[in-house]
Amino acid sequence: MTTALITGSTAGIGAAFARRLAADGHDLVLVARDVKRLREQATELHDRHGIEAEVLAADLAEDTGIETVAARLGDRRNPVDLLINNAGFGNKGRYLDVSMADELKMLKVHCEAVLRLTSAAAEAMRERGRGGVVNVASVAAFVPRGTYGASKAWVVQFTQGAARDLAGSGVRLMALCPGFVRTEFHERAGMGTDNIPGWMWLDADKVAATALEDLARGRALSIPDPRYKVLMGAAKLVPRGMLGGISSRTGRKYGPQ
Repeated sequence: MTTALITGSTAGIGAAFARRLAADGHDLVLVARDVKRLREQATELHDRHGIEAEVLAADLAEDTGIETVAARLGDRRNPVDLLINNAGFGNKGRYLDVSMADELKMLKVHCEAVLRLTSAAAEAMRERGRGGVVNVASVAAFVPRGTYGASKAWVVQFTQGAARDLAGSGVRLMALCPGFVRTEFHERAGMGTDNIPGWMWLDADKVAATALEDLARGRALSIPDPRYKVLMGAAKLVPRGMLGGISSRTGRKYGPQ
């Protein structure tokens, strides 16, 4: 029996990872801010799958929250075998329309928390010679579009670099880069989604399943759908200046309303 820790576990991709891992027999450490939702989730997964689900309330926009989760990841007596760094959010508005406080909060959650939690987990995993980390990024990492995409680009570059540095240690690291996924993400950010074409939406459970398959294959980067693989492949052929204009127009069309 192995244990997986999932941040942002109560909704969206995080909840999908929790369902899949519990169904596969893994014990869980569920991390989010809402204690009530965490306890309800833990009870449901325990009753349905017979696994142990530990609740850990933490706000990863605060140092105390990051430290709490990092300490759990570093617990050698109750080791975590798989870390899913999923917590994240989006800000509504273009650059300079969003307050600096909100921008810094995003960097805290998307970059600093990912760095500190990955490091805490990977250090303990390297000592045991096994373990895995999935850092949830986005296809937004590959286009020059706003501070959200910039933060996710950092996640991708950090994860791929760390994966190379830990090659041969038994610790696998992978950046997960989905496209639009039907979750609470856009609603929480106040973003409209009615004008996003149906073919661009992905199912969270399928995203989680594909990600775990790619991690098992030893991949350092997962784009969990053929449609987005084609789109990202095409994006590499477009000059950066032109791509910036296209992504800006796309953001106005499909982004925050």
